[in-house]
Amino acid sequence: MYPITRHSSRLALRELTIDDVDAVHAIYGSPEATEHMSFTPRSREQVDVIVARWIASASATPREEYALAATERKTGEPIGCVRLAHDPHQPNAATFGFALRPDTWGVGYGREVVRLICDLAFTDLDLHRLWAARSPHNTASERTLLAAGLTEEGRIRAHVHVRGAWRDSITYSILREEWSAS
Repeated sequence: MYPITRHSSRLALRELTIDDVDAVHAIYGSPEATEHMSFTPRSREQVDVIVARWIASASATPREEYALAATERKTGEPIGCVRLAHDPHQPNAATFGFALRPDTWGVGYGREVVRLICDLAFTDLDLHRLWAARSPHNTASERTLLAAGLTEEGRIRAHVHVRGAWRDSITYSILREEWSAS
């Protein structure tokens, strides 16, 4: 399925382009934005490679990964990115993650992005289950995922090795019937 577009009253999701490298680097290169992520800040060159890989994955058949830019609908300015990846062991399930520029935090954009990716997953991709994980210290992500309708499932102990230490992850999910009822 290509190209993907989705929108809410304030935001839109669209396919990434090579012109989005600086916008993605504003997130992936930021110590503040990556504080709770599974990696440390990335260089501009590393982000260039990541975005190029994401763009290439959009033309794969079958498409297993959807990496999209989150933009302000009125201006078209990229404010974040989201990635949904099919679970190779469960064809009707996928995992997702999202990240926003720190200067856009606190106004509900995260919840809107999550709801847009859920709509894509259940409406267009006909998935049964969607899940995400967060750092135990990322309470803003906890509030966002719960507000978007996901349910906390549990803890994966010592799940991610980052910044020289093992870190747990807290998992969340939503099922199609829960999404339909919301």
